[in-house]
Amino acid sequence: MNTLTLDTRDRAIINRLQDGLPLVLHPFVAVAAELGLSEQELLERLAHLRATGVLSRFGPMYHAERLGGGLTLAALAVPEADYERTADLLNTLPEVAHNYRREHELNMWFVLATETSARIPQVVTEIESATGLTVFNMPKEREFYVRLHLPV
Repeated sequence: MNTLTLDTRDRAIINRLQDGLPLVLHPFVAVAAELGLSEQELLERLAHLRATGVLSRFGPMYHAERLGGGLTLAALAVPEADYERTADLLNTLPEVAHNYRREHELNMWFVLATETSARIPQVVTEIESATGLTVFNMPKEREFYVRLHLPV
């Protein structure tokens, strides 16, 4: 297994940024000052964490429905022999926010995020046509806020 050792500054950056950015004119300057870094060092370290795969994503979280968009959780039962091909196909679609493997009959789960809620069923149909598999669409019925903080 290939692992990367994080130094104390990288750990502090990851832990701090899980709480979000301050709503100020220069948020990275403010966070850098909190951490005893320059803005440039903070941005360089973030770029390095992304480039090395320590962070797979760094960006804002939007409430798609409030912005007029669509969002749904979906799953596929993918034959193992087709798993990588199907994952590669899904990863090319701009509407697929992310996908992940589960140890279950429905072994590929993914989130669809679209500009309009009407686009969700269209994308589901496109995925079914491209894969030959049934998409199990599981739209949100009720929203819960669960703060997830993973200290490193």
